[in-house]
Amino acid sequence: MTSETDAPRRPDSAELDIVVKGVTMAFGSFVLMRNLNFVVNRGDIFVIMGGSGCGKSTLLRHLIGLKDPAAGTILYGNVSFTGASPDERERLLRRFGVLYQSGALWSSMTLAENVGLPLGEFTDLSPEQVREIAALKLALVGLKGFEDFYPSQISGGMQKRAGLARAIALDPDILFFDEPSAGLDPISSRLLDDLIMELRDNLGATIVVVTHELPSIFTIANNSVFLDGESHTQIATGDPHEMLVHSTDPRVRRFLTRGRDDGAVVSAHG
Repeated sequence: MTSETDAPRRPDSAELDIVVKGVTMAFGSFVLMRNLNFVVNRGDIFVIMGGSGCGKSTLLRHLIGLKDPAAGTILYGNVSFTGASPDERERLLRRFGVLYQSGALWSSMTLAENVGLPLGEFTDLSPEQVREIAALKLALVGLKGFEDFYPSQISGGMQKRAGLARAIALDPDILFFDEPSAGLDPISSRLLDDLIMELRDNLGATIVVVTHELPSIFTIANNSVFLDGESHTQIATGDPHEMLVHSTDPRVRRFLTRGRDDGAVVSAHG
C-alpha cells in the first residue's frame, strides 16, 4: 500500500526521497530491528509507529545520523547517508529540521534567541536579520508577540510550537518529529497536528513523525511503517487508513483499533 501527496514541491531543491534498505538496528549483540525496507516519498507525512519499546525513536536517530545502522543503507535521494563523507553528511544535515520530544529549548534564551540560534550559526545574516526571521518563524507557528518570552513563561504546547519554529528556521527540506504530542492535552495535540499539516502544505517539506497516538496518526499520516517488537522487524508499510481497512495482520489491527471493540475505522480526533 503506497500513496502520494499533492503537497507543493520546491523547484529550487533536489528530490530527497528517503530510502531505507535492509537496515538493522542493534546495540552490541542485541538486535532491536532487522531488515527494515521502506521509502519516504518527497512531500509525505510519514509516521513511524508501533508499540512501546519497539525502536521508533531509535529509527529516527538512525535517520538523522545520531546512530549508524549495524547493517543496511539509508539513502537521501541518490546519496548514501550511511556511507557519506563528513562533508556530504554535513550538507545533508543542513537540509534537516528536528523537533525533539522535549522541545529542547534553551531555558536561558528567549524564544526569538532560541529560533535564531541556527540562523546565527549557519548563515551570515546580521543580528537584525536573524531577529526578523526568528519573529517570522514564530508567527508561522502562532507565536507572534512572544519573541521576548522565556520557555518557562509559556505552556507546554507553546514550547512545542517554539521548538517547531526553531526546526524550520533554515527552511529544511525534511522535518523530523519525535513524539510531538507527548505531554499535551487533546486540544493542544490537535492544534499541533493542524500546524504540522499546514507546514507541509506551505513549505513543501517532507515530514517524518514518531508517534503512537492514533488521533494524530489518522489525522496527519499518508504513509507509514509499522515496527513490531515481537518479531523485531517491520510488518506493514503504507497509508494507515488503508492498513486499517485492508490489513489482515492481527498485530496491526490491534494497534490501529485500540480502545474500539468493534474495530471500526478511527476518525481523526473523533
